[in-house]
Amino acid sequence: MIETAARIPTAVEDYLRLEERAGVKHEYVDGELYAMAGASARHNRIAGNAFFHFRAATRGGPCAAFIADMKLRVEAVNAFYYPDVMLCCDPADDHPLYKTAPCVVVEVVSPATAQIDRREKWQAYRRLVSLRAYVLVESERRQAEFYLREDDGGWRHGVLAEDAVLNLRCGPLSLSLGLDDLYEDVDLPPV
Repeated sequence: MIETAARIPTAVEDYLRLEERAGVKHEYVDGELYAMAGASARHNRIAGNAFFHFRAATRGGPCAAFIADMKLRVEAVNAFYYPDVMLCCDPADDHPLYKTAPCVVVEVVSPATAQIDRREKWQAYRRLVSLRAYVLVESERRQAEFYLREDDGGWRHGVLAEDAVLNLRCGPLSLSLGLDDLYEDVDLPPV
């Protein structure tokens, strides 16, 4: 008979302590830690473009933009993720190691992360009362998909057309993004 070792879930406090000194970032899902792989140059540039536009819109105001190293805590599913980009406007969301109330989350989708970004993370993120928009930007082709929260609490799904802009609202902030903004200086193979 083969015996398997029982796995003891990692407590949130232990995860946060480990993450502060870890050489590799880990996402946390209900006590399990998952090491994160490095990103490609294309992935990094797309995330940087989104962050650039968010940061430019938040300068001097009450909102803040965060990029890949800031954790997002989703208490409803006992998880911590590292979104590629977040936009936050809640002054009470002031923990130094993680945020809990973003109004916009952007994930850059690669073949390795597509399932997690579209299923697990979407299921978790939509439970955040503060979230107004979830944007999935493809790293292998020029396409951005979005979910926007409607006034009635439901979600509208769409794909950003080549000549369209995505209007995002976050607290007092309003900004627009187009595919040219997200893919500036990004080398994509011909379709």
